[in-house]
Amino acid sequence: MRDRRDGALAAPLELIRWAHPVGGLRFPWGDVTGREADEQDIHIGGGRSLRAQEITFLKLVQGEKQFQVPLYQRTYSWTRKQLERLWDDLIDLTEQQLEGGSPASHFLGSVVLAPGQLQAGGVQRWLVVDGQQRLTTLMLAFAALRDHIRDSAAEGSVRIADRIHRQYLVNEFLEGDEHFRLLPTQADRASFGACISNSPRSGGADNIGASYRFFRGVLASGQDQYGEGWTASVEIVLRDLLSIVEITAERGDNVYRIFESINNTGVGLSQSDLLRNYVFMLLPGRGERVYAQLWLPMQQQLGPKNLELLVWLDLVVRGESKTKQTDIYRVQQQRLEPLAGNEEALEKEIGELARRAELLRRILDPGLEPHDELRRQLRHLADWGGRIHYPIALHLLDLVDSGRAGADEVAEALSYVEGFLVRRMLCQASTQSLNRLFMSMPGDMESDRSPAEAVQRYLLGRRRGWPTDAEVAEGIRSKPFYWNGQAQQRAYVLRRLEESYGSTEPVDFDKAKLTVEHVLPQRPAQAWLDILAEDADDGQTPQDLHDLLVHTLGNLTLSAENSKLSNHPFERKQQILEASSLRMNQEIAATRRWGRKEILKRAGNLAARAISLWPGPQGEQRVDSEEWSGWADLRAALIAMPAGTWTTYGDIAELIGSHPVPVGNFLATKSGVHGAYRVLTAAGRVSGSFRWSKDEHGGSPLSLLHAEGVPFDASGKARSSHRLTAEDLASLLGKEVPETETSSGSSNAAATNMTIDARGTRFTELLRANRPDAAEAILAFLRAWEGLAPGCHLDYGKATETSCFLMLRKKSSSRAAAIWPFTLYPVFGTVEVVFQYMRSRPPFDDSGLRQDFMSRLNAIPGIELAEAKLELRPSFPLEVLANRPEELLGVMSWFVQQVTAHEPSEEQEKFSL
Repeated sequence: MRDRRDGALAAPLELIRWAHPVGGLRFPWGDVTGREADEQDIHIGGGRSLRAQEITFLKLVQGEKQFQVPLYQRTYSWTRKQLERLWDDLIDLTEQQLEGGSPASHFLGSVVLAPGQLQAGGVQRWLVVDGQQRLTTLMLAFAALRDHIRDSAAEGSVRIADRIHRQYLVNEFLEGDEHFRLLPTQADRASFGACISNSPRSGGADNIGASYRFFRGVLASGQDQYGEGWTASVEIVLRDLLSIVEITAERGDNVYRIFESINNTGVGLSQSDLLRNYVFMLLPGRGERVYAQLWLPMQQQLGPKNLELLVWLDLVVRGESKTKQTDIYRVQQQRLEPLAGNEEALEKEIGELARRAELLRRILDPGLEPHDELRRQLRHLADWGGRIHYPIALHLLDLVDSGRAGADEVAEALSYVEGFLVRRMLCQASTQSLNRLFMSMPGDMESDRSPAEAVQRYLLGRRRGWPTDAEVAEGIRSKPFYWNGQAQQRAYVLRRLEESYGSTEPVDFDKAKLTVEHVLPQRPAQAWLDILAEDADDGQTPQDLHDLLVHTLGNLTLSAENSKLSNHPFERKQQILEASSLRMNQEIAATRRWGRKEILKRAGNLAARAISLWPGPQGEQRVDSEEWSGWADLRAALIAMPAGTWTTYGDIAELIGSHPVPVGNFLATKSGVHGAYRVLTAAGRVSGSFRWSKDEHGGSPLSLLHAEGVPFDASGKARSSHRLTAEDLASLLGKEVPETETSSGSSNAAATNMTIDARGTRFTELLRANRPDAAEAILAFLRAWEGLAPGCHLDYGKATETSCFLMLRKKSSSRAAAIWPFTLYPVFGTVEVVFQYMRSRPPFDDSGLRQDFMSRLNAIPGIELAEAKLELRPSFPLEVLANRPEELLGVMSWFVQQVTAHEPSEEQEKFSL
């Protein structure tokens, strides 16, 4: 970043050596030397050096040039986690730009380039030695911005989109590979080229396509929130406000050696390490005493991670709400620099930090808080999870500690914070801007009011989105709670609801080891569908009604009896729930049947309790003239769909908590809904009532789906292998769809009372009962898997899933480390290929390797996996294991080889320990 207006590079050595891993490098070969200026040299020995200069993205790409990623680099690997972190930074800058400010540039990181050959047409080719992830991401962001603008139908949109295309993405007058400003590795070129060329196949299922779809989604969401001027501000930020350190090698340098050196460095100092070193450098006289009495105890009590958290929160509560945790040292250094030479003042600053460390410890461990009501409220927020409330909690504890507020007032203020967060989760509100909201809170809320009133008024502000009682009741009734928030938050809501019954013998939740369970099962037997058939509307199947109800809060409870509950008929579940010590379970057991009426009645009862537990906007006078939030979820889901997929009106309704009929009406009457033609009937046909709005054109839905890669059979039905379910759509939107549990991977060892052997026996019984002709051959295949290689073993899910996992790696592996290619479901006759979980587990976090795995499976007759589902869980018939065992075991052997080749040796494991 620049800290002066004269254009000089601010602290170039720190920017290059100690930047955040996503946006910087740590060089082992020497320091940036010479004067502090825009261009500097990095000496690498032998009289050679790399030139470094700070530039914008526009300056980096302008002119006739091309950036080529060498073949020895891995494919594009950024996932939603890295993209969201970058987008949070971009949003901050865009908001400042929209408000008419002059935001400082954001340091994105380094790009290391080496000159390549001069191409025909005068294009200078540069080899991207390091920084391909950042460069590729920015190119995809511009491609998404171009297409977002072109689709907006605003005045001049086609002209602006064309300018962006020519200015940033392509060499206008060249063809072939030279046409693209960036040329990725071979494995990424087709997908990248589709996005840059705005092909119907753009936005595929690999990481390139997922990144493009991510930016399409957040740009559309931002347009809804910020309106006019949004896209122009985003372009300015991407073009001019992202600071990149361009480092160039000399012609003839060994670029592979440079790349190898960059990517084999040690671990850099943390931000708190840098701050400690700086502060004690300024304390030559008092350093030892201050370190022993203040810094060391603080460091020992908090630990390294929480110490870094503290020095960041210290800035936030001082009003530096825009400070990222990667900028802690720089901002703290600027704040303390005027005190250089005044050791008494510096000691006072460290004493203030140590005081706040004690307050942070009470946030992290509420048991340390002496005041009863305040301790209870801090415990609630700690149990809710996350760190979003830390800035306001630290600020409010600061008020109590300094005598400016009472503990009861602050406890009430924190209850509003909890109510705001829980209500938004119950209503499935977006969490996209919440971090920024709470970081700004300490400095922006009114200081001349009581803490409770100030917090309440701040959260009631325009576009804060604090749900009313009516919105909470509707959210509980219709939204798929099981996919909302995080697992810890879902369990917390149910636990607080249970506590609201005021049982005389309360449950010890810490020891009970309860899990969130469905009363109406996720995969219902026919007896359940018969009950739902009595409740279904005209034209609605029992399965349609099941899908709308199953994940709502009215159908969920807590239980430690998962294996007993299973998917038994309701009469059997009644017996088990009646014996439960939980009042909510006893209440369910007292119900005669369990269908739509009963689930909705319970939802209403729980809504009344939730409204009482978690305070909302006072007066209920807020009239929300904006469009229902569910339609925003619909738009986001259609944008998130990979090219070559389709979904149904029922799947969309299940996702957003609506009904297929209003979904169809919305799509038929609203213009500008991206991908509306991707929504088909349950039979895979274009609805007879589908109509383009008057402002839209672009061919028939069938022609568009064909162009994107959706296959149809001879009768005109879309292939079911390319359909996305509501659960698939939820996963693509980044919702936490719970993974299927395995015993070796479960974080809860008491998740089931059955042993692995007992569950294995149960699986075998179900397999023989439901697949009698193929059962023995399938069991033989599973035995062959166990003998395929060391570490190959079988595991079994909860009894509700009746599933079998082909596990690899040691049985003691944590869930995060475990990897498995298939999950078998004997009742439903399917084998899931779990790409969704592989994509976060090496080595199959490489999309190219997952594509190879899919291709090998698709070569086997009977398997047809859609490439568009490369980040999901496509399936094939269970009978293929019986019919094609040799071919499948050959692919399994290849899978095992890829995993074991990536495993560290025993010596490496010992070293890591």
